[in-house]
Amino acid sequence: MKHLGIGIGWRPEIAGAVERLDGIDWVEAVAENLCPGHLPDSLVRLRERGVTVVPHGVSLGLGGADRPDPRRLADLAARAEALGSPLVTEHIAFVRAGGELTASPRLEAGHLLPVPRTRDALRVLCENVRIAQDALPVPLALENIAALIDWPDEELTEGQFLSELVERTGVGLLIDVANLHTNRVNRGEDPAGVLAALPLEAIAYVHVAGGVERDGVWHDTHAHPVPEAVLDVLADLASRTSPPGVLLERDDAFPPAAELAAELGAIRTTLAAAEPAAPGAAAPRSAPAEGAAAPGARDRLALAQAALLSSLTAGTPAPSGFDGRRLRVQSRALAAKRADVVAKVAPELPRLLGDAYREAFLVYAKSRPMHGGYRQDALDFARSLLDAGRPADPEVRRELARWWKERSGPRPPGRAARLLRTLTRAA
Repeated sequence: MKHLGIGIGWRPEIAGAVERLDGIDWVEAVAENLCPGHLPDSLVRLRERGVTVVPHGVSLGLGGADRPDPRRLADLAARAEALGSPLVTEHIAFVRAGGELTASPRLEAGHLLPVPRTRDALRVLCENVRIAQDALPVPLALENIAALIDWPDEELTEGQFLSELVERTGVGLLIDVANLHTNRVNRGEDPAGVLAALPLEAIAYVHVAGGVERDGVWHDTHAHPVPEAVLDVLADLASRTSPPGVLLERDDAFPPAAELAAELGAIRTTLAAAEPAAPGAAAPRSAPAEGAAAPGARDRLALAQAALLSSLTAGTPAPSGFDGRRLRVQSRALAAKRADVVAKVAPELPRLLGDAYREAFLVYAKSRPMHGGYRQDALDFARSLLDAGRPADPEVRRELARWWKERSGPRPPGRAARLLRTLTRAA
């Protein structure tokens, strides 16, 4: 794996701070937030200085039942080429369910959800990974995710699942030590046991991030300082191998540059204090010639993932074998994330609705799954308010209707259409 060094997640909100930080060897940028033909000036300047930029995808859903979307793969490939990246990364997760395989509406999670650690799911994931590898111009590495819920009747541990994935596909690993800590708290999984089972030579780089514990549940927020417990997992990993790269992630509640520098310093100190065992000669890995997923594996996985996502986003009954309390925690977390992201992509909504925005959105999200991206979710939320004759203030309602019409087209259905006709006549 290419040596990357010490890096930080590049985000527009801290772009200036990232450029000024000392000792930054590389950065990682969310792939879906980049346009290959119009890269942010900050990333261009970093590249000109010789800083490596790695695109990090969040929407492929390689752990889902469907084969990877060729358009999404082409978009990720274009970003890698535009940035001159040595690799691209994604997640071992599913992000959508339903659709053709289940003859049901397509549902979007808006979040990374865990893949069942079963033979069926592993076969589907491996086939999807090979499809992605064939479509990408550079190597692919996949990240272990944090999870609040366990699938029933799993057949493999996390370490076994990741190891077999590498063995069958030759894919690289992006090991997130914060996610290993999260899964220790939430799922009782021992990070040391996971690390012991991994093919360490497959590690492309490592993520380090912060979170917070509430009511016995660890939330991987990327909005809090990195705790000692996460640095301890990093130290354990670094005692086993020298990772090619280590990156600090921060996605919200961005601190001053001095605090980011201090966290990077803590990471450097942790790595310097570790004494990795002398590496042996790593056997070259090649992807075994393995055929398509077993007959019916995709269909079985599709039905299971659709039932889970429907329970989390549409209020349908919990599938058999799941912890109902944990599902409710995950459901609330998904709705809260949707509210936060919609507020960012459509800031006019919290401006118009004020303090009532969040409560109104969470009520909407209880029974209204996301069927498109966050921008469509914002439009659907606004339409639901208008169809219900809300907000109560007529002037605010008119402003919301104008905002919705400008972004939705000339012929909105239902009650919103009647309101807009009234507005047009009034004008």
